[in-house]
Amino acid sequence: MKKITRVGALILLALSLASGVMGQTSTAVPQPNSQDNEPAVSAPGKSAPVSNSPYGADYVIGADDMLHISVWKEPDLTVSLPVRPDGKISLPLLDDVTAAGLTPMHLANEITTRLKKFIADPRVTVVVTAMNSQRIFVTGEVVHSGPVPLLPNMTVLQALSAAGFNQFSNLKGIYLLRMDNGKQVKLPFNYKEVVKGKHSEQNIQLRPGDTVVVP
Repeated sequence: MKKITRVGALILLALSLASGVMGQTSTAVPQPNSQDNEPAVSAPGKSAPVSNSPYGADYVIGADDMLHISVWKEPDLTVSLPVRPDGKISLPLLDDVTAAGLTPMHLANEITTRLKKFIADPRVTVVVTAMNSQRIFVTGEVVHSGPVPLLPNMTVLQALSAAGFNQFSNLKGIYLLRMDNGKQVKLPFNYKEVVKGKHSEQNIQLRPGDTVVVP
């Protein structure tokens, strides 16, 4: 009888231990790691600003153009300024720098080279914000007399369409004044013939500084 009681006690003890182990296993639910649910944040990389211009990479800077020049992480060296009539700009640390005749990228490279004397690894951006050097003039018997922005491949006919004629305009006697090798030349333009498809050679592409005269 004692053996049966002892065996029964051992069986009950074994069942109790097994139940405890199963209970621990069922409740051992792994806790979510908050870091695993957060999106990975990459460290910001160093990307140098790119020197550019809304007028194209081949645009040549001229007098009266407006430039925005910035140096990465150097706010004291970031400026917006016009190109002087002598073709130069004045920058902090560098004084006068020739800008006219250079593309924005070439000017950025020039400023970068000169800033290396003062700053480690300067990164310069040059942007032409106003193309004031690229303009022509329309004068005489027109509705809108004065400077006209010179658009790419702009012709005499396109400039006249922007200026508009009045009732006194002599459409057959229009001419273009242009400086060529230091001399002023006069090129005729017969509006009535050109719009009819005749003398298309008169409808030439304009250059900066050209003046279209409507008598």
